[in-house]
Amino acid sequence: MIRTTCRVLLCIAALALARPVAAVERATLTVFAAASLDAPFRELAREFERHEAGLRVRFNLAGSQQLAAQLRQGASADIFASADEHWMAVVDSSGVLASTPVLFAQSALTVIIPRTNPARITRLEDLARRGIKLVIGADAVPVGHYTREMLQKLGQQPGYAPGYARRVLANTVSEEENVRSVVNKVQLGEADAGVVYRSDVSPALVRYVRELPLPDAANVVASYPIAVLRGARDRAAAERFVALVLSQRGQAILAKHRMRPAAVRAR
Repeated sequence: MIRTTCRVLLCIAALALARPVAAVERATLTVFAAASLDAPFRELAREFERHEAGLRVRFNLAGSQQLAAQLRQGASADIFASADEHWMAVVDSSGVLASTPVLFAQSALTVIIPRTNPARITRLEDLARRGIKLVIGADAVPVGHYTREMLQKLGQQPGYAPGYARRVLANTVSEEENVRSVVNKVQLGEADAGVVYRSDVSPALVRYVRELPLPDAANVVASYPIAVLRGARDRAAAERFVALVLSQRGQAILAKHRMRPAAVRAR
């Protein structure tokens, strides 16, 4: 009886050791994505997992510049989705992409202020008023770069005083490493105003903030590229996730989160 039990246990152990390691490794698809993609990509992940039995999507959400640095230093991931083409190009130059980057969505900027509006900001011109506490992305962060470009364009519009962009930037009290940090500081009332993507203003957030829309002539549209990485443990699964993002269903999910279809689609 003891010998029979031992033989059974040895067979179980042998089967466990014989199981392909790749099957375990493929259980998780790791996506490095810009922080502004948090809500839409989590919904896309749920959609993906419903059709991919046993496969879980895990995210590393941060500023595109932070993600690019991690990938260039050898971080392991399957997919990279950036908030601009610059940081995707930086990653591409490091030779870690396995596919040509594809633009999958766009998002315009907006200015948010706390619902309580302690600084009594009622128009965009008020952002240049002395004493306003403004929070924006750092210059290396896509949203920060876009913000500076937008302020220059806005200052050239009729009705804006000379030096508008310079005066607004002088009111900056914090430069954040990702757009979610900008949202959080305004939501918590730690800043009088912040510049984020329209897609960041979710139904849940509108309870705490409101928007000051930007004129189209001064707005800046962010373009989001996505690519499969050379180190992907399951390239086929990674390609299927990208295909979902580009699909009609994926684009509908992105539109639900106030993102626009990309001007350039997969070839």
